[in-house]
Amino acid sequence: MHAMITRRSWAAAGATAVATLLLIPGPAHADKSPGTGSQGSVSAGGGRQGQEITSVIRYSGAIAGKGGKGGGAMKPVGDWTPPACWYEPRTAEQFRDQVERSYEETVNMPGQHSYAKRAVGEFRDKYKDGEYKDYNLKEKDKGAWWVAVRDPDREFEDAAQACDKQPFWVEDGDRPPVDNALSPELLAQLAYARMRLPDTEVSLAPEGTTKVNLPTWAWLDKARFKPLSATASVDLPGLNLSATTTARPGSLRLDPGTKDARTFPASGACAKNADGSVGEPYAKGKGDRTPPCGVTYLRSSGEGTYDLRATVTWNVSWDGAGTGGGALPDGEFGGEQPVRVEEIQAVNR
Repeated sequence: MHAMITRRSWAAAGATAVATLLLIPGPAHADKSPGTGSQGSVSAGGGRQGQEITSVIRYSGAIAGKGGKGGGAMKPVGDWTPPACWYEPRTAEQFRDQVERSYEETVNMPGQHSYAKRAVGEFRDKYKDGEYKDYNLKEKDKGAWWVAVRDPDREFEDAAQACDKQPFWVEDGDRPPVDNALSPELLAQLAYARMRLPDTEVSLAPEGTTKVNLPTWAWLDKARFKPLSATASVDLPGLNLSATTTARPGSLRLDPGTKDARTFPASGACAKNADGSVGEPYAKGKGDRTPPCGVTYLRSSGEGTYDLRATVTWNVSWDGAGTGGGALPDGEFGGEQPVRVEEIQAVNR
């Protein structure tokens, strides 16, 4: 599904910065700021000044970069990955202002390389006095510029180089003639990439320290094991798009952290119960039962511990706020917690 410009009035709008536009191509460099998940920057040849423009996409809900402790990003199951680059629209005024600002800052920067000044000058000439005239300002009510944006956390990946077209003009009502043009489905995929999931720390009985050959019960309470959603939106006159990505917990997989152990069930995959929980809390009177979800260690951990890893598989879908929806690839997120395993001490009389 592609986005179309259907109205002829645009307004500048503030946005949470999560990606930046490469306006002017330039040589690779080593200047990179670490991405935070909610902000980031990419610079083109000539340095960071004047070469950046923030994405117009806003994110809300269960997203990375909102602070707090624990949790992390969902990893897609399989080879699929969310887009590392895409194309977004800009008004004629927005595009003109950015190009002119880039030009002025680059050519007036002390010690700036001549190749950078030449590149920014040639780029400016193309849109001001060359192939286009005065940034198409006379046509501003008939269309918009579309520009390439890269995910700042993935800017050096090969996939981020796929959006290599220089800014291009699209008439109102026409579809941008490129892959990865902004659309509800693409917004949903970007929200997928920015979701933050809670820590996957399972409850254990016995807790912390168990015994060799003693079944250890494991479970996740339904209050913690619940669906999460993240929304990505572009709210501009002329292009109002929104999509919500929802991750629903599907199953829990246990890895004891050693080969000297048995899991319950044998596959280590504990299914979700009808009430949304996983496993079953241990209670008195269950000592002779096999836990529906758990592990039995067959060897002592000695002076150390085993790292029990619990991984939740999340079933993911998206809804485009009236424009459709569908499934996205399952995601996984997990964590480790230490378990001490002691030998059972017996007393001979």
